[in-house]
Amino acid sequence: MRKIVIFIFMITLLICILNKKNSVLIPNLAVRIRVIANSNDIKDQEIKNIIKNEVSSLLYSKLQNIDNYKAASKIIESTIPEVKNIINKYTNNYEINYGENYFPEKEYKGVRYEKGDYKSLLIKLGEGKGNNFWCVLFPPLCMIDESKLNNVAYSLYVTELLKKIK
Repeated sequence: MRKIVIFIFMITLLICILNKKNSVLIPNLAVRIRVIANSNDIKDQEIKNIIKNEVSSLLYSKLQNIDNYKAASKIIESTIPEVKNIINKYTNNYEINYGENYFPEKEYKGVRYEKGDYKSLLIKLGEGKGNNFWCVLFPPLCMIDESKLNNVAYSLYVTELLKKIK
């Protein structure tokens, strides 16, 4: 009987952990990136994804060993001319802003990203009426290999990463 009670307790605990929502909140000392497509036309979405991938890759390469918000912010700001060069390869019709920008609420794998104005790199392509991509650039949550992590592993990784930033 004792083994059954322990087994049921362990299963209940596991279910609670797996179903736990909003377990991690991204702190204010983070920098986000948002790329908004011109429209939901297939070509516009492809351009958004190409730009998102190239810009994220560029910035991640410069931020991968940074654990300080102020240093990360300076690096991102100094990289804006390179970001513009990337975007200019695909379109000349865009707006770019590095500063406080609005983000809608998002939840991904048990991590809640609250809506609000956040320090971010915002790239609006054309009319900016299409679906958008956004993620946390610093700490580098955009570059986590999501295919290898389940919800619990992702939440734990994010928690550990957030503990390291200053």
